[in-house]
Amino acid sequence: MTRDHREEHLARSAQALAMGGERKLAARAEKGELNARQRVARLFDEGSFRETGLFAASPVEADRHATPADGKVTGTGDVEGRRAAVIAYDFTVKGASSGATSNKKMSHMKDLAARSGMPLVYLAESTGVRMPDAMGGTGLGQANDRTRFLRRRTNPWVSACFGYSFGSAAWHTVSSDFAVMRKGAVMAVSSPGLVSRATGQQVDGQDLGGWRVHSEVTGFADAVADTDEQAIDLVRRFLGYLPRHNGEAPPVAPVPAGSDGRGHEIHSIVPPERTKVYDVRKVIDVIADIGSVFPIKERFGKSLATCLARIGGRSVGIIANNPMFKAGAMDADTCTKATSFIVLCDSYNIPIIFLVDQPGFLIGINGERDGIVGKVINWMNALSLATVPKITVMMRKNYGQGYVNMGGAWTADSTVAWWTAEVSFMDPRSAVSVVHGINPEDDPELYERRLSEMAKESTGYDVARVYGVEDVIDPADTREFLINALRDNHLSRTGGVGEHQLSNWPTSY
Repeated sequence: MTRDHREEHLARSAQALAMGGERKLAARAEKGELNARQRVARLFDEGSFRETGLFAASPVEADRHATPADGKVTGTGDVEGRRAAVIAYDFTVKGASSGATSNKKMSHMKDLAARSGMPLVYLAESTGVRMPDAMGGTGLGQANDRTRFLRRRTNPWVSACFGYSFGSAAWHTVSSDFAVMRKGAVMAVSSPGLVSRATGQQVDGQDLGGWRVHSEVTGFADAVADTDEQAIDLVRRFLGYLPRHNGEAPPVAPVPAGSDGRGHEIHSIVPPERTKVYDVRKVIDVIADIGSVFPIKERFGKSLATCLARIGGRSVGIIANNPMFKAGAMDADTCTKATSFIVLCDSYNIPIIFLVDQPGFLIGINGERDGIVGKVINWMNALSLATVPKITVMMRKNYGQGYVNMGGAWTADSTVAWWTAEVSFMDPRSAVSVVHGINPEDDPELYERRLSEMAKESTGYDVARVYGVEDVIDPADTREFLINALRDNHLSRTGGVGEHQLSNWPTSY
């Protein structure tokens, strides 16, 4: 390389690394926001990033020198020593809008990650498509999107959503296996300005698609972060529970000291009376390895807790009814939440554990209008198709169709009941009113007699008598049971790898 070549190379490199210029980078720093390259540096282990497409730019001559890296920072690096790919949207370059070159870069990263078997991380923030490039029949006519957003779940996709995320930034986020939104972010099909012009009404970005909307209403956001740094740290932690690709088992972690021997705490957390509430997340903390619980969609469908965790060092997915919210009753949102979580776990060989304490599905006009009938059967179909180990612990009440959806009726591979379990087609009190048409105030003596009839043979021991469960256990022994059940049901023949019958399940529904 001659001196002229070296100087030109250094100059071109500096121009690309300068991104959208000092003024724009300084403005971001002043707001406490990382730029795309800082986000990539936070994501990967120090010194491990290998960039692709540094010298890419728009093919439109007028934009050639105004589009360093064409607004996308792409490449590979290590996350806790394991290789991963990244697509980071650079908002300082034309709002990270997508053009022909940047689309080629993104397509290459998707193909590389799938072919090589490594996770793909989107650091999303974009105004959407680069409008001048896409306008007219020639603009759209040149598109080839047959598989652009196809999601086969051969390798994990993860997205962190910052600032405005429209167009492909939104599509990739809702297609991902895990999505975190930074507070203040807005994710939508189109910008508030465009929506306002189209509808004639002033639209606020947060009302349109803010982090509260997507974490509490749509459920698209699996987690919420206060800062860019926290969002990226959540991405790194999430990947620690998953394999690099669906052809291997998740990694096994050391078991923190003190994780065993805490089962007796459950007796003080869970009241034996089924009408008294408690927070099931405290139970999960006791049975899981210390510090390993990672909530998923914690703000959405709160009567059902879903989380990744480790038990005995192994990754597990936990689906648990939470009586703290709606008495643990399941609605349309919880159905969507459960189905999505089952798809995640089955796609990446993560065993599923059900902790059951539910009075049934929430009935009423709103539930039916939310499509709960179809969502209950979606959940049921996903459960039936899942081939990872499924383990059920019936804690207290367990009624109706919820009994099946929560891993009863041998839809799970291993099932036990606590000695406090109460299992029936419906709450005996409701059954008395339905069957006999009487309430406590009508005839207290007759009501109690009918209630006794309806409640008979509904204990965990009655279920065990017909081998509806394998055993009845002391709640304090739950962790020990789960460790042994996970060992017994491990997919040893295939190295812990399932059949992935849910890999093509829709990503957003």
